[in-house]
Amino acid sequence: QVQMVESGGGTVQVGGSLRLNCTASSGPRSSIGMGWFRQTPGTQREFVAGISWAGDFIEYADSVKGRFTISVDRRKYVNSLQMNSLKPEDTALYFCAMAFGGGRWTNPQQWNYWGQGTQVTVSS
Repeated sequence: QVQMVESGGGTVQVGGSLRLNCTASSGPRSSIGMGWFRQTPGTQREFVAGISWAGDFIEYADSVKGRFTISVDRRKYVNSLQMNSLKPEDTALYFCAMAFGGGRWTNPQQWNYWGQGTQVTVSS
């Protein structure tokens, strides 16, 4: 079993920055990498960013490209999501996850382990 814990959430003003962190208890050999989803009340869980363990494959949602940057430390089973130029529409509960499936990363079913979430609120 893999335990995952997010941290770094909080409240910032429009245009501000936050850095989210995620620590996993282990990194199974069958896993592909780590990433982030976000969800607001009444909406489906949305893919935000993902990165392979080697860092040679990175994917971002169109809505965050150029503003968010994901990184990973394979040896420590840790990844970070640097969020800049935050907008009100970035407000959501952000979930860290670990990928195992070979399908599209935008599909939550490709991610087998999840954290409990950290809240990000962008005030206007």
